[in-house]
Amino acid sequence: MSLTSNDFELFGLIPRFAQDRPAIDARWKELQRQTHPDKFAAQGGSAQRVAMQWSVRINEAYRRLKNPLERASYLCELNGAAINAENNTAMPTAFLMQQMEWREALEDADSLLDVETIETEVRQRRGEMLAEIAQTLDEKNDFPAAANQVRSLMFVERFASELESRLEQLGQ
Repeated sequence: MSLTSNDFELFGLIPRFAQDRPAIDARWKELQRQTHPDKFAAQGGSAQRVAMQWSVRINEAYRRLKNPLERASYLCELNGAAINAENNTAMPTAFLMQQMEWREALEDADSLLDVETIETEVRQRRGEMLAEIAQTLDEKNDFPAAANQVRSLMFVERFASELESRLEQLGQ
């Protein structure tokens, strides 16, 4: 294991989308315990700096592995299917229509119930999209197709954040 190991290697996981979150959490705690800079205080500043690098790298991998969208994106990129969300915004027409309908519904929403109804629909669709991504990555090993799905999910995540902001404005 080295600082350049990929996240899955670092955590001793099979590189796949489906992961056991408690296992990721437990491994993170174990790795942090092994590399905590205070543990190397007696070995001098150089050893502590190396331990700090390991700690930062472990936290970076943990953040990516525990987040399904980031994990999916990372898997795609590890397998040669870059997400390139900033350059590739092509989306299926049906998906774009759904986005427009959600945005119009949010603009027209004037009650907490209206926004919660949209949020429920978006949350359900998000779950469906994650299941589709899991199937595309773990069963089909179709990384370019999964990259397209990840880009779509990024739009949904962004809209879900807007919904959260709106709910906060409405007092939830």
